[in-house]
Amino acid sequence: MTDSADVRPAATRRTAPGTGHAGRGRGDLLLGALAALFTLAQLLLVGPDMGLGWDETVYVSQVGGDAPAAFFSAPRARGISLLVAPVASWSSSTALLRIYLAVLSGLALYMALRTWRPLFPPRVVALGGALFATLWVTLFYAPQAMPNFWVAVGALAAVACWLRVRADRRDRAAWWGLAAAVCLMAWMRPTDAVWAALPLIAAALPRGRRRPLAPLALGLVCGSAEWIAEAYVRYGGPARRLADGSSIQGGLGWHLAVVDQLRSLGGRALCRPCSGSLPAVAVTLWWYALPLLASLALAVAVRARRPAPTLAALACAATAAFPYLFLIGYAAPRFLLPAYALLAVPVADLLLTVTGPAAGRRRTWSAALVALALTGHLAVQYAVLRNTVRHTTASHRDWSAVAAELHRLGVRPPCLLAGPEAIPVAFYARCSSAATRGHNANTTRAAIEDAVHRMPVAALTSPDAPRPEYAGGWSVHRVADKRLYVAPSPARGGTG
Repeated sequence: MTDSADVRPAATRRTAPGTGHAGRGRGDLLLGALAALFTLAQLLLVGPDMGLGWDETVYVSQVGGDAPAAFFSAPRARGISLLVAPVASWSSSTALLRIYLAVLSGLALYMALRTWRPLFPPRVVALGGALFATLWVTLFYAPQAMPNFWVAVGALAAVACWLRVRADRRDRAAWWGLAAAVCLMAWMRPTDAVWAALPLIAAALPRGRRRPLAPLALGLVCGSAEWIAEAYVRYGGPARRLADGSSIQGGLGWHLAVVDQLRSLGGRALCRPCSGSLPAVAVTLWWYALPLLASLALAVAVRARRPAPTLAALACAATAAFPYLFLIGYAAPRFLLPAYALLAVPVADLLLTVTGPAAGRRRTWSAALVALALTGHLAVQYAVLRNTVRHTTASHRDWSAVAAELHRLGVRPPCLLAGPEAIPVAFYARCSSAATRGHNANTTRAAIEDAVHRMPVAALTSPDAPRPEYAGGWSVHRVADKRLYVAPSPARGGTG
């Protein structure tokens, strides 16, 4: 990292032509319009009627009043549960929750982009926000009760505020903004917050450059406090919780997951195990181009003698992506959202530089080429988003159909649904969920057999899975490509 002097050429743009009060007002309107369009696109393209996914049911059930809380495994953090609590605590409406998150995510994107205004011109910041906001993975996950988008906007704001704190010790808004942004990341996923902030922490350690250390530390401590306290109460301490989380995730270590991430770009929410063919080149081309564009963006920034903002964003993007590319044995497209957010502004700076007046006679050709590439990129992102939403909605409807069948068979609240695939269906059926093995193991065979005498109990498995050992003599049913075992009714001694 460079020292704070390297930030000043970019920071002086606050007094450049067009960046006075009128310029700032136009810039705010531009970012506000982008945020509003981002929210509208979520509601139109994803839609508020897509049911809750597996992880969403876990997070929402912690604060919702209609379904019992699902097993909360070691890798998770409760930030997203607290974020959705203002709606989920009193309403079971998925549509209302989606609208709430879409509006909130649009506001969060606006606030994160606004922190970059003193560092880049408004058009650069707005284009960077548009590049990030139009990715299918951003639009798909922003209105979901998932933590990754919130880590992304937190990382985006944290880097900008860090640069501003280094440049001007009197920028109190940036000081508190840095603390709040890091707190948001740690609140959602403490380990992701550390990885994303690692370059900022390292650059602030040398003597004379420690000004941002205080807000960094404050944000990490405040955001991680609940996770640490819960680690001592439920998991035997932070070290044990991290070890348990590593085990659940397949053992953190050297895993080359780059190809797995490529496979997930076609719309696979979770690629575990990650097999099959790669998506079409048209779907993954932007991902191949991203490292090249980032390198060119840094070269442009160095040539313009303002490397600090670009270098800080690229460094944090690299560390945020590193564990998901090289330390984990599976993939999901949402894991790299923080990296995409951090790369967006430098790439936007590059695109506007090569199409601006400085491009000279090549300006027309450069602008046409960039416009053509962006048009194709948007078309691909829309196609992947449309297919992903359709498939996801269909799978959620299958869960709802199984829940309806459970109710028809007499398995109604208070009830218990066991099995490796029980968690989301149990949420839809308003039952407790249980598993005797696997990552979500939270009970024993004896406990399930005892529950049969007190409440309706069923077990859910895939069609090719063996009958659960505790389900001997239970009636078997097929619904939505699942196998459902229903225990004898505790009231009548027969099947429900």
